[in-house]
Amino acid sequence: MRLLSSALITLLALTKLSFASSSSVLVVLDPSLDREDYSIFFGGLEERGYNLTFRAPKDASPAITDYGVPNYDHVILFAPDTKSYAQDITPQSLVGLLSENTNLLIALSPKQTLLTSLAAEFSLILPPPETPLISHHPARSEPPTTIPVSVSSSPILTSGIPPIWFTGASHALGSTPMLVPILRAPAESFAADPTSDADSDALVTASEKGGEGLWAGSQMGLVTGFQTNVNSRVVFAGGVKMFSDEYARKELPSGGPSGNALFVTDVAAWVFQEKMKLRIDAVDHHRVGESGAPEMYTTNDEIVYTAHISAYDSQTSTWKPYSGIDDLQLEFTMLDPHIRTSLPPVPGSPGTYQVQFRAPDRHGVFKFVLNWKRKGYSYLESSTTVPVVPPRHDQYPRFLSAAWPYYTGAISTSVGFFLFSALWLAGDVKGERKKGSKAE
Repeated sequence: MRLLSSALITLLALTKLSFASSSSVLVVLDPSLDREDYSIFFGGLEERGYNLTFRAPKDASPAITDYGVPNYDHVILFAPDTKSYAQDITPQSLVGLLSENTNLLIALSPKQTLLTSLAAEFSLILPPPETPLISHHPARSEPPTTIPVSVSSSPILTSGIPPIWFTGASHALGSTPMLVPILRAPAESFAADPTSDADSDALVTASEKGGEGLWAGSQMGLVTGFQTNVNSRVVFAGGVKMFSDEYARKELPSGGPSGNALFVTDVAAWVFQEKMKLRIDAVDHHRVGESGAPEMYTTNDEIVYTAHISAYDSQTSTWKPYSGIDDLQLEFTMLDPHIRTSLPPVPGSPGTYQVQFRAPDRHGVFKFVLNWKRKGYSYLESSTTVPVVPPRHDQYPRFLSAAWPYYTGAISTSVGFFLFSALWLAGDVKGERKKGSKAE
């Protein structure tokens, strides 16, 4: 029975690998939301090659996973107000999807839901329920909860995106370095009950508390990403309406078009790993003057280390050499780094990074370690273990230049002893001959 179950799971996994591509997306859409109201966003995904499958939060099929194997490479959760889900959608199962390299795009709301507790697992701190983001600036005809937000420059986003319309909840960012801020709240905005936000005493009281008591200003996030140790990604958006056709076509108070369509396209491209996705193709090391990696190095050897890095090009769906990293470092460690040096790109050789250094004068088991982690980019990690041994008995130099004073002392002492002995012996023999002649 166990053998049959194992064979079934293996067959299912192979089936998923053969039919599911990196463009399969499951969209969990709340029944209160009309798919046609988000046609620009969903249509853009389909034009870029994504296969979208829709289901309601409480539907049991299509399942997100079967026997622990994800059925989709990406999941979109547009059910911000839903409080109950099917059995396959829980905070634990969603975290498990990330460990299986499935990416998540999640829309939140001011209401307390299952997704609110999930956001706390990723070091996002949400304000009290029913306290959306509010701003009375700039002057506009829209309600204070419908806010135009300026887009800051970011490598994730296309430069020059106009302000976007936002309605929803803000959140404070924790201290984990894995968070990737994408959109910040305006400086004049704050989170409060929209029916009583005119009461300035409430905001003053909150500011006096400090910490979590103050939900105001640009320290709050509206759209925030998170990248796991296995390079899967999740994005939490404070509201689902920013993805709607209404906000994509809505004019700004200044009269220009909003940047919602371009903004959500860039956010989806990042979370679905179309951009800023890097990998290490190969690493190699050898002694200077050689080409192959030796079984072991000797102390004070001159070592050449090379890494080949590429970036994913979503336009051609291929990996291309990437030389855009200017702060890559290499560590040669044995418990602690004995050598830490920069690993610069090689001019004229795209995607190649190379450095030459001397092995430390200490033997043991060392590691070549690459550990490059920057916000928004895929993490680059590599570790190669090599032994470093002392020289063999016939590898030491016959004479050491630093020991010449000792060599000179030893030689001069030997020569002096020889001359003294010779003179002493010769002098005694000569004296005996003279005494003998006198006696006669």
